[in-house]
Amino acid sequence: MKKPSVYIVLFCSLLLFSCASLQQPQGGPKDMLAPKVLEESPKNLSTNFKGDKIDITFDEYFKLSSEFTEISISPSLEITPVYKIKKKVLEIVFKDSLEKNTTYTINFGKAIQDVNESNVLKNYSYVFATGPVLDSLQISGTIISSNDIKPVKDATAFLFHIEQDTLFGKKKSSLFTTTDSAGHFSLKNLKEGKYTIYGLKEANPDRIYNSPNEEIAFLRDPINLVKDTSDIILKLFKGIPERLRILDKKIEKDGRITYIFNKPIKKPSITFIDPINLKDPIINFSNKGDTASVWLRSYDFDSLKVAINSDKVALDTIKLTRSKKDTYERTILFSNNLSGGKITPGKSLQLTFNLPIENISKQSVELLEDSIPKTGFVINQLSQSNLVYTVSYPWKIKKLYTLKFNEGAIKDIYNTANKPLKLDFELDEVENYGNLSLNIVKEDSTKTYILQLFNSAKNLYKEEIIKENKTIIFNNIPISKYTLRVIEDANNNGEFDTGNVKLKTQPEKVWFFDKEIITRANWDREEKIIIPKKFSD
Repeated sequence: MKKPSVYIVLFCSLLLFSCASLQQPQGGPKDMLAPKVLEESPKNLSTNFKGDKIDITFDEYFKLSSEFTEISISPSLEITPVYKIKKKVLEIVFKDSLEKNTTYTINFGKAIQDVNESNVLKNYSYVFATGPVLDSLQISGTIISSNDIKPVKDATAFLFHIEQDTLFGKKKSSLFTTTDSAGHFSLKNLKEGKYTIYGLKEANPDRIYNSPNEEIAFLRDPINLVKDTSDIILKLFKGIPERLRILDKKIEKDGRITYIFNKPIKKPSITFIDPINLKDPIINFSNKGDTASVWLRSYDFDSLKVAINSDKVALDTIKLTRSKKDTYERTILFSNNLSGGKITPGKSLQLTFNLPIENISKQSVELLEDSIPKTGFVINQLSQSNLVYTVSYPWKIKKLYTLKFNEGAIKDIYNTANKPLKLDFELDEVENYGNLSLNIVKEDSTKTYILQLFNSAKNLYKEEIIKENKTIIFNNIPISKYTLRVIEDANNNGEFDTGNVKLKTQPEKVWFFDKEIITRANWDREEKIIIPKKFSD
């Protein structure tokens, strides 16, 4: 009599399991909404505030993130208010007495976030006055990039009262807001007075300009605020540090000594202080002058002391230590200037080696054209650093070339011999390139400009100095969509000069041609570029 009961229980269990397995998966779309304010007590923008507590109710559970850096109150108080979370209510308790007839603004920055997804309630502020009048003036404008004149999202605009401007770079301002997707900002509930205004873009925001890696913007003259002020334009730029600082110094595994600086150096050079009698060191600086690579022919020193110079003037000295037990492993390799495995028509094959080369034995180098050995190719050293070599030959289209360096064909300055190396490539067809002719006309004949052509990857393709009206021709230009930028070279030094907030100098002005320049295969493109007399923001 018991067996049927067992069967019934087993059947019911299986039935329940089957039903459970047919249920729809739980969950839903990801919450993308920030907490929303439902109620404020007293109401936001209240006057004649007499209490010591404010309650703000939200539509969901929330948290405060980095409250001590994100939340600020203006004017500041000696004793910071206490912020308490009680379920969905934020309670603000003042522990300090408030000034009479004063408008206070509590700016929450990015502190208020929902619990689950950390969605931020941006630019929320609570404003109240202890007297009958609420400060109501405002300053609005746009923050843009000085590089491309485009609006910058999530940049910070902030103010200092003129008498507090000495706090810039030391303490954060309590009068701040962040820009929207159009780069627009609005600072509200301000009282009459003089203000300095800044824009700031940071990687790790603390609202203090304290790193050369941050982008800063400013107005040269203070704002005398007696009425609403709008259409302020702040252009962000990355400044150049005043003093040279060494970011990194090291001896690589192959013996190359690397120095990385915090800023580019003009006319850079290195002087060896100790030991002083080094034989024929090889020094190579990056194009920007912010990195130096040094190869020494002998490493029998315990320490190396050098001076880093700009135009023969010493900027800093660096000491680098090593152990005489250190050994270095070297393998000769090279990179090339091919594009998709093809040589650009009219150009030589260019090889950049990872080590300074002492000698290349042409007798141990082979050039094959469709597997047939060829002679008559020329190998030349291109740079004094012994790193870059060119290979020239009357290349032909629709032919497959193989360049072979047999073992021992290459020797570096350390007498390291190469293992077998080879490179396969072709000559690209002229039909895959276009020609571009730019007819440049200056509305202001007295100014000098720098014309820059950027490809679709936003890499600089060509640069030309423009001192007079001229036609520039680019032959065999790769097919791409190009952007044309013109820099007003105010000091005629042939390069873009950024701003300096300490010296109150703005970055040099730039202008963009108002349409993309598209090059097509085997096609001549002509454009007339009229550089305006005045560059607008």
